[in-house]
Amino acid sequence: MTQALPKLLTFNEFIEWYPNDGKRYELHKGVIIEMPPPTGSHEKVVGFIARKLTVEFDRLNLPYTIPKTALIQTPSAESAYSPDVLLLNLDNLDNEPLFQKQSTVSQAASVPIVIEVVSTNWRDDYYNKLRDYEEMGIPEYWIADYAALGARKFIGNPKQPTIFVCELVDGEYQMTAFQGNTAISSPTFPQLNLTAQQIFNAAN
Repeated sequence: MTQALPKLLTFNEFIEWYPNDGKRYELHKGVIIEMPPPTGSHEKVVGFIARKLTVEFDRLNLPYTIPKTALIQTPSAESAYSPDVLLLNLDNLDNEPLFQKQSTVSQAASVPIVIEVVSTNWRDDYYNKLRDYEEMGIPEYWIADYAALGARKFIGNPKQPTIFVCELVDGEYQMTAFQGNTAISSPTFPQLNLTAQQIFNAAN
């Protein structure tokens, strides 16, 4: 007896289905994924990073904003992610066909930086999202692993809290790790005054 394969959803079907129940959902290769409720520490780290970036782009008077909730539709259109911190370039949103009605962006020009704060589903951040954001051409992607949940091949043995800044170079991400009191180097914000430890401390 053969089992019928579950039907994979298109992005439009996912958007039409999306319930107003206060939960966060993503579409991973056509499959709906309910995101686990964030811990208090996770939310404090998200808020701290968003505040630091907001201060910096406000100081530079750049046309950026950080939305409360928005989706990134990947080039293959089989996935849609809701990042923890999404920096949007307001100047490009008129070119985004889905933003006005569905708060969704699909162009790299709209996303100077995307940040995922690692939780229990860490493989999504280190593998799937890294690959898809890279394919989309997003110039800068942070993986904020404040709780040292990722694989030892990424964050060391013993595991150490780590911030990865992935910079797009010739179509591929170059990953740079920051730990302890090392100042984070951001291609988008070269003068950003922020250390990895400050982000880790925000979780406490």
